[in-house]
Amino acid sequence: MDLDRLAEQGYVIVPKFLAPEQCHELYQYATQLAPQDWQQAGIGRADQYTTNSAVRQDKIRWLQREVPYENAYLRMMDQLRVEINRYLFMGLFDYECHLAHYPPGAFYRKHLDAFKGRSNRILTTVFYLNPEWTEADGGQLVIYGDRGEVLETVLPEAGKLVVFLSDVFVHEVLAGQRDRYSITGWYRLNASIGGIVDPTR
Repeated sequence: MDLDRLAEQGYVIVPKFLAPEQCHELYQYATQLAPQDWQQAGIGRADQYTTNSAVRQDKIRWLQREVPYENAYLRMMDQLRVEINRYLFMGLFDYECHLAHYPPGAFYRKHLDAFKGRSNRILTTVFYLNPEWTEADGGQLVIYGDRGEVLETVLPEAGKLVVFLSDVFVHEVLAGQRDRYSITGWYRLNASIGGIVDPTR
């Protein structure tokens, strides 16, 4: 991963972060999960958590270390966290992530993943699992600049990783024509209070 580019512009797009075989295994795993393994995605945290289908329409599954396929991805992202800290001194403490499934027509309107001073989420990562995805399939991730200009329109192709500063870049997911799968995660700072990691505010 080009960490110089991440440092310079606040985001980086890595076209082939994982080998095709690994992507395919994760894709197969995601598509074979049962309906009860997913939950409707929401907005906000703790007391402010709510679902709003006018804003986002994806379903999610939080990754757990007890599940082999999920643990393998989490361990790989732990290694990336160490590399980022070593190179950029960002003080990233841990990582949380979920699978996301966007059925045909589903979207996620413009939003920020963190607000300055109100979250310990520092870096957002989005990894795509979708084989043979084309422009006609839609479902692009759009990243905006601070004046509302489009910086990037990212096709959610298998193997592609996007990393960006969580409290800087407004972004959205456009509606797609096919089932769309990704793994979205956040590197976080340590917000421990009284020995409790990341206590609910």
